[in-house]
Amino acid sequence: ADKEVVLAACVCDPRALWFASPELRQNKEFVLVILKEQWASLEFASIGLRADKEVVLAAVRTGGQALEYASRDLQADRDVVLAAKELEFASINLRADKEVVLA
Repeated sequence: ADKEVVLAACVCDPRALWFASPELRQNKEFVLVILKEQWASLEFASIGLRADKEVVLAAVRTGGQALEYASRDLQADRDVVLAAKELEFASINLRADKEVVLA
């Protein structure tokens, strides 16, 4: 599939990444470009990218709700949760952390 066409589709509809080739779904640079516009595409990125701190940070900075689709390890990562400003999908330990809650 043509990268530019897939990119345009993903910016319009985050679910479009699901239909992209496996190569594009795991292409970090390509997915980072999408996530800067459309955080919800994180749900359809490869499992490996959902566990990549740089990728998840890009998504949660666009929309904190993206934390829901991050790996469990990154849901427990203080930097990621603070960037997300969203506690609903943070680990139990971070939801109980006073510094994180008050941030």
